[in-house]
Amino acid sequence: MSPPDTPLPDVWFTRDLPVLRAIARLVDEPKHGGAPYLLGSVVPASGLPKAEVIAAAKALVSAGYAEALTNHAGDIVRITGISPEARRLAGLWPTPQGEWERLLEQLTARAEHAPTDVERARWRAFADAATAVGADDGALLMSALIGGYVPRAR
Repeated sequence: MSPPDTPLPDVWFTRDLPVLRAIARLVDEPKHGGAPYLLGSVVPASGLPKAEVIAAAKALVSAGYAEALTNHAGDIVRITGISPEARRLAGLWPTPQGEWERLLEQLTARAEHAPTDVERARWRAFADAATAVGADDGALLMSALIGGYVPRAR
């Protein structure tokens, strides 16, 4: 046991995120009807011990990442859904940062494989301009595009 003034160990990457990813895969599979059993499906899919999966599921539900069906004792029996943010964290839905990185990769690949010098120069200029915009502003742009908002010219 750690002293009371010592921060608790981080469990997001070692416990909660792997369980969230297992839940996300299972919720999207028709085999489970969108509501996988915690012990019968999520535990084996996560690869973590039962006690850790139960603790992670409780944390994910209390944080609003997952919805659960519980028994009379309050124990989680099934996961009945996940939030939009959980879908993004699990990788099922795009994030602005991820889409910006994909755009940069596409521009670079198109520049490298363009059939003519003129096209190669155009794609390279486009890639250079996007790189100059930077990751922060690029993510803001992708956020607007993912969300369907494109400002109109005045």
